[in-house]
Amino acid sequence: MFMPIPDGLIVLTFDDGVKSQFTFAAPLLKSLGFEATFYITEGLNFLTDKSRYMTWDEVAELDKMGFEIGNHTRAHASVAKQTPDELRSDIDHIDRRCEEYGITRPVTFCYPGYVHTPEAVAVNRERGFTFARRGTAPEFSYDSEGGRGPAYDPSSHDPLLVPTTGASGPHWGMDDFKWALDQARDGRVTVLTFHGVPDLDHPWVHTDPNVFEGYVRHLHDNGYQVVSISGCSTHLEGADRTG
Repeated sequence: MFMPIPDGLIVLTFDDGVKSQFTFAAPLLKSLGFEATFYITEGLNFLTDKSRYMTWDEVAELDKMGFEIGNHTRAHASVAKQTPDELRSDIDHIDRRCEEYGITRPVTFCYPGYVHTPEAVAVNRERGFTFARRGTAPEFSYDSEGGRGPAYDPSSHDPLLVPTTGASGPHWGMDDFKWALDQARDGRVTVLTFHGVPDLDHPWVHTDPNVFEGYVRHLHDNGYQVVSISGCSTHLEGADRTG
């Protein structure tokens, strides 16, 4: 006998290690008592532009604040264009960097660019990741400036192919946000994906800070339970999980 997954369970995830996640989003979330997962890569401009991307010391500070740090690979390359050994190497690199900075070893993964393949899933299973987040496809076509997707259903989704229910961007607004929240019922979990708040390098995944604050205050004021992707585990013990 187990308690059912509660309605209103929301997972917050952030991709790419954008500086504004550290300077704006994380302090706001902490003030509201929310958990979140931050997926870190050394790809994009992470290594060259510290005005727009976090330092590893800042990533370590997020870990100390109690947020989850996830593995988003060294190069942020499409897994469809990598051999399994190349993907393993990219995963191992982020693991080593986390160890170097005293960051909790990542136990979850995020597919760069939302692309996933059976071979990549096999590598992640071999590595022992508990969850891996994908995008909205194939159930929903992805609009490059934000979009809707399916809720995570542990009874039908592989935990290494957790879908994104709401991908924030310029074409994704409060109506889409509330639609995504409404999916968190009947044993399903809503998974939200953000990038920079703001995202100056990639305007197609940008979220305005005022809009973001409206989202999270709505979550707080309406009693939603907001967790990291690993935080799902305590609600899934005994549940029927695929994979």
